[in-house]
Amino acid sequence: MAHSTMTSPPQMSGVGVLDKASLLLGVLESGPATLARLVSDTGLKRPTVHRLVVALERLRLVARDGQGRFALGPRLGDMVVEARQDRLKAQAGPVLAQVSARTGTSARLHRRRGRMRICVASSEVLGGEPMPVGTAFPMKSGAVAQVLLAWEEPEVLYEALRGARFSAAMLSGVRRRGWAQSVGGWEPDMATVSAPVRSPEGRVIAALSLSGPISRVSRNPGHQLGCEAIDAAVRIAELSGC
Repeated sequence: MAHSTMTSPPQMSGVGVLDKASLLLGVLESGPATLARLVSDTGLKRPTVHRLVVALERLRLVARDGQGRFALGPRLGDMVVEARQDRLKAQAGPVLAQVSARTGTSARLHRRRGRMRICVASSEVLGGEPMPVGTAFPMKSGAVAQVLLAWEEPEVLYEALRGARFSAAMLSGVRRRGWAQSVGGWEPDMATVSAPVRSPEGRVIAALSLSGPISRVSRNPGHQLGCEAIDAAVRIAELSGC
């Protein structure tokens, strides 16, 4: 006997094709399903179901698993990530301003985009070179790149370390300490410490950085600012719920 996963009537928009697509996605919320099960659980005609799921697959809203069953597609996950990141940036601002004022450093939030790292929020201090939001750098050097890569899967690390100015041993140290540090880079006379911002599942989704003049924070900024960076990163994650 076919089993239905739809425990409550779905909300309807009044637009027929959208309501039918919503029914299909509602079934897939509980996991992959065959075409026959989609027909059974939605009550829609088989040709209609097939036409809609193929169209949704082209839009990456539906995908196929290893057994050929239909499943929720990667675009939905991308949408969730972007929504989370909007909350992340909104909550980061006050935290960055507070830690910047407390430490006298420029506080910034960075995200990884492929082979680049991008500044998505910042609180700058007078006297330093400002880093405009949207500034991007290759993932080959610096404390931020180390944090964004340190907890990645081995195959990602292997590729990322090619041509990088840091080693696997250095990334191991980052994982052990919970922060990374670097001297120079974007601002030659500045030193930086960075810590990971994590999702509730523990995945690193961003990196917080604190940068200050070497004359103030020394060439070993982690000992002075490591705990500050970690605390601020944890605070941003807690406030954003990301």
